[in-house]
Amino acid sequence: MLATLISGLASGETAAAVRRARTAAVVYALAGLAAFCGLGFLVGAAYIWAAGRFGSMAAAFGFGIGFLVIAGFILLVYKVSAGSRARRRTERRKADMRAIGIAAALAVLPTLLKGKCGLGTVLGPAIALAAYAIYRENVKPGPDDPDAGDTK
Repeated sequence: MLATLISGLASGETAAAVRRARTAAVVYALAGLAAFCGLGFLVGAAYIWAAGRFGSMAAAFGFGIGFLVIAGFILLVYKVSAGSRARRRTERRKADMRAIGIAAALAVLPTLLKGKCGLGTVLGPAIALAAYAIYRENVKPGPDDPDAGDTK
């Protein structure tokens, strides 16, 4: 049962990494396509300018600069949203680890209860964890405490 959970986590992480790589590839491909279109129009604009400086040159420069701006905007949005995606991945990883820890504890519980010490083996650490949680809740944070500004 525990091996199934661990392999599921590993495959879930792999699938998530593949999904992130595919998304990044699509975004960079779109930005590259827009940049190539922009360069194409800039080359066309240079040709039109060199051919005789007609009015269509301004339109070609406008299209070229417009596609380059679109490419920059796509990359900017992708980079700005990377922080929120990283936070979601971290929260999901924490939830997965918590679920594995609970599953492992529940899987080991019957074995611990059957042993020589039985209930004392389980209750001792549980009481210690509860006492530590109460202590942490009632201690005032100091100026050096990294959790001092945390309001969670």
